[in-house]
Amino acid sequence: MSDAGSPWRLDGFPRAIAHFDGDAFFTSVEQALDPSLRGRPVVTGKERGIIACASYEAKALGIRRGVPLWEARRRCPDLVVLPSDYETYSLFSKRMFDIARRFTPMVEEHSIDEGFADFTGLRRLRRGDYAGAARELQQAIRDELGLTVSVGLSLSKTLAKLASKFRKPAGFTAVEGRHLHLFLARRELADVWGFGPNTVALLQKFGVRSPLDFARRPMEWVRRLLGKTGVEIWSELRGDAVYPLEVEPKSAYLTISKGQTFTSPSTDPDYVYARLVRNAESAFIKLRRHRLRARAMVAVLCRHHYERRAAGARLNRATSAIHEAVPLLRPLFEAVYESGASYRATMVILQELENDAEEQPDLFEDRLRIERMRAASRAMDVVRELYGKHRLALGTSLYLPRHPKTDRDEKPWRRTHLLGGETERRRIGIPMLRWPV
Repeated sequence: MSDAGSPWRLDGFPRAIAHFDGDAFFTSVEQALDPSLRGRPVVTGKERGIIACASYEAKALGIRRGVPLWEARRRCPDLVVLPSDYETYSLFSKRMFDIARRFTPMVEEHSIDEGFADFTGLRRLRRGDYAGAARELQQAIRDELGLTVSVGLSLSKTLAKLASKFRKPAGFTAVEGRHLHLFLARRELADVWGFGPNTVALLQKFGVRSPLDFARRPMEWVRRLLGKTGVEIWSELRGDAVYPLEVEPKSAYLTISKGQTFTSPSTDPDYVYARLVRNAESAFIKLRRHRLRARAMVAVLCRHHYERRAAGARLNRATSAIHEAVPLLRPLFEAVYESGASYRATMVILQELENDAEEQPDLFEDRLRIERMRAASRAMDVVRELYGKHRLALGTSLYLPRHPKTDRDEKPWRRTHLLGGETERRRIGIPMLRWPV
């Protein structure tokens, strides 16, 4: 551990940025929905065959995300294994961020289970200090959703995220400017947001052992070794905020991807290809929703032992119509598919995205055919809005029911207990609804 030495800042909170991070979010939601699961080892990911999220009770037994379910059950015969209910998790996430916005309008939804909140300048309005406001946010999420979050409060996003990891679960750590040197001396380089294993190994070769060592190095030394990104992290660790909060919903996309893990691996080429086409349909639905077109496409197949193979190609023209892309998808599939191999997932990635409003017609293109494709896409979108996603789909979807059902096809509780008028695709946003069954 580095000698903390003397502080280089004497201020408290020139900026007050909080990072709130859900503790084992998916399993915590399941335990909030069903209190009988509290205190028990719970995991989600039954549909995938590997653990997507493990409760802290399960983590205490050495069960982590990515562990195969058979291995987890071997370690813990009493393990509660649940299918993932991402729609319900999204509803809880939305409510969590709505709670945060009651405290400050400056809230960034960083992921489904973590976000940033800027409390700077709100002490007079809230008639209290920044730490008190952040604690109130933490308690409100616990009281209203039955979830615990770990909260870090400091001068920048990088420091706040580092602080939220310090005490988990349900921890709270506030680091003001005058105490930065003490805090950074107690953390590991690998804990810093933006430092991967290769960066950590490089820094250690130059005698940097802790975030404090890094923050005390001259800026020009950092620039020569790690470039612009390194200087940004260096500034953030010193309490000089560089990264702004992204409070607006994401609207710009460089790529759009859709993937799906099978409930059990398959060697059926027709089924695997049908899954790939379904991914493409989902990707193009999102593409049209954001009024974009794609000029390139990548097909990805993932084998049973997690080996991935991919092939990509450019389309003749940028398009938002799935009908124009499917003829290209088949040769991409055949380029990576191996007969007899067992596959567990497929993915389609759309690249070289363009704004749909900026189309420049080509002199020699078949405009009548293009307009027909667009009309077909609009009709499919209307049906989707009225009756649910994939109610109207390409013919390859007829191969999807050929896949044999297993216990991994079990649906989440909320998808099997519908209210009057609900469908599997269209449900009221009430995640905390339980009744005797």
